[in-house]
Amino acid sequence: MNIAVLTRNPNLYSTKRLLEAGRNRGHHMRTVDTLKCNIEIEKKKPSIYYKGEHLTDIDAIIPRIGASVTFYGTAVVRQFEMMKVFSTVESIALVRSRDKLRSLQILSRAGLGLPKTVFTNYSKDVRPIIEKVGGVPCVIKLLEGTQGLGVVLAETKKAAESVLEAFNGLKARVIVQEFIKEAKGADIRAFVVGEQVVGAMKRQAKEGEFRSNLHRGGSAEVIELTDEEETVAIRAAKAMNLSVAGVDLLQSARGPLILEVNSSPGLEGIEAATGKDIAGTIIKYIERNAEVD
Repeated sequence: MNIAVLTRNPNLYSTKRLLEAGRNRGHHMRTVDTLKCNIEIEKKKPSIYYKGEHLTDIDAIIPRIGASVTFYGTAVVRQFEMMKVFSTVESIALVRSRDKLRSLQILSRAGLGLPKTVFTNYSKDVRPIIEKVGGVPCVIKLLEGTQGLGVVLAETKKAAESVLEAFNGLKARVIVQEFIKEAKGADIRAFVVGEQVVGAMKRQAKEGEFRSNLHRGGSAEVIELTDEEETVAIRAAKAMNLSVAGVDLLQSARGPLILEVNSSPGLEGIEAATGKDIAGTIIKYIERNAEVD
């Protein structure tokens, strides 16, 4: 098969591993820079023009769309779908996953456990918001934040009120969530492909930090999920209509709680922690599901 990885940076670990895994299984692999694709719209003849050629021989795509290029990246994925090209991540699922508020609403509707969350439209009276999530400490997140950026732990009422008032003054949309103390600065990343968890790791925040993201200096180790955690991760990916997803969970006194469902989860941390060929599993998923003439 001819498989394209949609990425802005061909040197990223995840991109290189996907290319390697695909070639190891006998496929023709290439990268396509999402922002250099020209979308040509014509009656019953959608096409993509890229670096002097029309992309007519692609059987499947693996979108690795960065948060900063979600709008155009999604449009490119949608165009490939119109061209009957198989995608590991559907365009509508990509859009939903990038909207934190919409994601939480979808997960809530699916009956999945979540930290108590409040969203408001720049309310000047911030005290009730803090009280609704159980008081302080509480977590305040920018809706557009990624990799732990735009996430603040407010440990006192005064700090929480000040942060909320500052964000509201900047017209920055935020959500306020309860702080799960018993998680002790750790979360779980469950990597879902198809309807299976193919790898899981526990990420621990470094001392003095509450964000467990590996980009922020957190550490990771392999973990065996409980049956409940595995079921929740699979249900979350399915609710978001994501065939490839990184589901972030918190271990709480009332069971696993979903923090986020990531549509472009990185491979480096999960492969290093588990020793598993996650990239190869994604390629096998394409082989099972892509229809090739």
